[in-house]
Amino acid sequence: MTNHLERSHSIDLAGPVEHVFPLFTPVGATLWVDGWNPEVLYPRNGETKEGMVFQTRHGEEVTLWACTDWRPQEHRVRYARVTPGSRFGFVEVRCRDAGSRGTLASIAYTFTALGEQGQSYLSGLTEDAFTEMIETWKASINAWLRKNAANHE
Repeated sequence: MTNHLERSHSIDLAGPVEHVFPLFTPVGATLWVDGWNPEVLYPRNGETKEGMVFQTRHGEEVTLWACTDWRPQEHRVRYARVTPGSRFGFVEVRCRDAGSRGTLASIAYTFTALGEQGQSYLSGLTEDAFTEMIETWKASINAWLRKNAANHE
């Protein structure tokens, strides 16, 4: 069984980096992720910053998150996350200006299993499954960017 894994994938997004990067904050992701409804525990105003803590629910599964590295001037953010009894991980997003192509976003996940449930989850997160997941992000983000492009001009 898999106890630890690292996955990364980069996607081209059809918007300028200053419009794309905020979509990777907990509140920003609500714009393009169906069912994403983070409960911000700190700070109460929902501002993304180092030390921010929030939780998400998917069915019965609760995941606790903390922003461990917030570098908006570099278009980079890193979150630590734990799904109790299952897995601990880090999610890092780095965005960079890709000129006429828009923005290149690199997404990296690192997971460590916390037991059998986590090992089962990690076993299913193959390279192909991870790539497919991030490519769905690309489709959702680009659809949102196209729909809202006029608001950013």
